[in-house]
Amino acid sequence: MSTPRPCSPGDRGPESGIGGASGASGEDASAVSASGGRSRRLSFDGESGVVPLARDFARQALYAWGWLPSATADQRAAAEDVLLVVSELVTNACLHAEGPAELWIGSDGKVLRIEVSDRGAGDPAPRTPHRAGRPGGHGMFIVQRLCLDWGVVRTPGAPGKTVWAELGAPA
Repeated sequence: MSTPRPCSPGDRGPESGIGGASGASGEDASAVSASGGRSRRLSFDGESGVVPLARDFARQALYAWGWLPSATADQRAAAEDVLLVVSELVTNACLHAEGPAELWIGSDGKVLRIEVSDRGAGDPAPRTPHRAGRPGGHGMFIVQRLCLDWGVVRTPGAPGKTVWAELGAPA
């Protein structure tokens, strides 16, 4: 569970520009599928400061899809959970997988899916036993606690992997 706050640090609402974050190159405009789902993709090629870039990109998607601004504390908590999971997955790619290659976010209105592709060979896993009082090692534990489900997808014969996580839409 997350702790709802009236306003997160740096949450200034939608930024001007096409589609969001900082106008980063490689960002696709919001796409809508035949089933009503929406998605956005952000490439990290040549980018620095990828964790804040990813959070800004995700925040813009949440505004575009009506998750933000939040009318209730539960809706605000759901949006904060999405931003935290994005941060954790991108941070893990930076620390353990040679950096993230791409962030994809999609929603069908009921479930929001986050995918972070990276160049690493290792498999993420919550540290066991989890030691709440120790610094570090909490990323995948947080993802596991906040998400409906998460996993790893590999393409045979290709380097890297995609770590995905799914969260429920706010009520």
